[in-house]
Formats: sequence, C-alpha cells, structure tokens
Amino acid sequence: MDFAKLKRMLYYWIHQIVNILLRLTWHLLHVTIHLFYFAINIANALESHLISKGLLRRYKSLHISKLQYLAIVIESEDCRTSNVIELLQWLADLGVKHVCLYDKEGILKKSKDFILEKFDGATLFQENDVLLDQPLMTLEFASFSDGKEAVAKAANVLFMKYLKSGSTSSYQGEQIFTESQMGEALKTVVGGNGPEPDLLLVYGPARCHLGFPAWRIRYTEIQHMGPLKSMKYGSLIKAIYKFTMVQQNHGSVVQELT
Repeated sequence: MDFAKLKRMLYYWIHQIVNILLRLTWHLLHVTIHLFYFAINIANALESHLISKGLLRRYKSLHISKLQYLAIVIESEDCRTSNVIELLQWLADLGVKHVCLYDKEGILKKSKDFILEKFDGATLFQENDVLLDQPLMTLEFASFSDGKEAVAKAANVLFMKYLKSGSTSSYQGEQIFTESQMGEALKTVVGGNGPEPDLLLVYGPARCHLGFPAWRIRYTEIQHMGPLKSMKYGSLIKAIYKFTMVQQNHGSVVQELT
C-alpha cells in the first residue's frame, strides 16, 4: 500500500469520526435544551398550582388598586369565547374593574354581545368613562382596524389644521408635526382616546403586542402568558403580583420595590 492511499484513508476516517462527534454533540445539546425547558415548564406549572391553592403566602395579598386598566391581547386563532369568559371571571374574582380585550382580526369584538351576555357582571366601556371603582367590570373590545382608523383620522385632523394655518399665514414651507401634536390628534378621533393600560398580558405564541395601538402602551408593562388554551389561574396571579411590585418611574429605569 503506497503512502498516498494510506493518507487518503486516514483523512477519510478522521473526517467520519469528526462528523460523528459533531452530530453527537448537536443531539446532546438539543436534548439538554429540551430537558432544560421541560424542567422550567414543570417548575412553572408547580408554582402556578401552589399559587392557585394559596400555599405561597406572598401572592395572597395583591395591591389590585395599582392596576387601574388591564389590556388582554389574544392571538385571533386562539380566541375561544369559553376561555375568554373564564379568564374574565378570574379577573373579576381578583377585583380587576377595567379590561380591554384585543385581537388583531376583531373576533372578540364581533362576539362582544355574546360575551357580555354570558359573563354576567360586566358593562361595555364608553370612551368618556372615568376609571373609578364600581360594582361591575367594564369591557372594551378593540382590534387592529381601530388603530388603522384612528391613525387615518388623526392624519386627516393634522392635514386640515395644516390647510387652515396655511390659509392664514404667508409662510408656505414644509410643515413638521411633533409627537405631542400627533398625540393630541389621536385623542380627538374615535379609537384613539382609550385609556393607556397599566399592564398588557399577551396570550399567544408570539412575544409581541400583535398590533395593539402603540400610542396607548408608551408606559405599559407587557408580559407574555403563553397560549390561551394553556392559561392558568396561578400564572395570572403571578403576573399581576409582579406588576404591583414594581415602581414605574417614567423616563427612568424601572426598579423593583423591596
């Protein structure tokens, strides 16, 4: 056997061994990550169960008065009215008085009459309502179309103001609109003057607000809750507890209370 052939065989076996080691390392890493997340899910499920049973003392007292307005964002494909009504009942038991239900496609808005009928103890939120303690929960129903409509109407308001100012001024240069002007315009249109939620809970696979009007969540705490079908009472209590235990300093770092 010549040296060149021996060298090629050696390279071949080294390459095969390296490939096998890399595949084993990849599979081992994959299994380790799966086991890690499995352990986290088990721990979260156990903690949620203990919270719902009232066995963890620190979750027994919620400063629910800090939560003036709660927004619930749900993936449209996951909008089951039975789950939504159960979630609302949990919130009512905790003392939450003002809730906004949002899904991108507007499925919840189309079902609002059914939800209000089945969930005995809620009224429809009106835009001029004041966020005060009251015996019945108020519900707002929103969708992605509300935001689009609000932006279009706000743009029209600014355009009309620009035309009006142009007709009374000799200056015809480029008009620059500020954030405050846009905010004022949004407050004057339907769909743009809803309250800013203190806390926004996202139920769905995506870790985002799914098109909820951005101008209403400038200082909102956002928490991802997982799929609605897998919702847990203990996880809801934990999310609200976590919100009530932080101090929001607008324009500065959010610090946790001790």
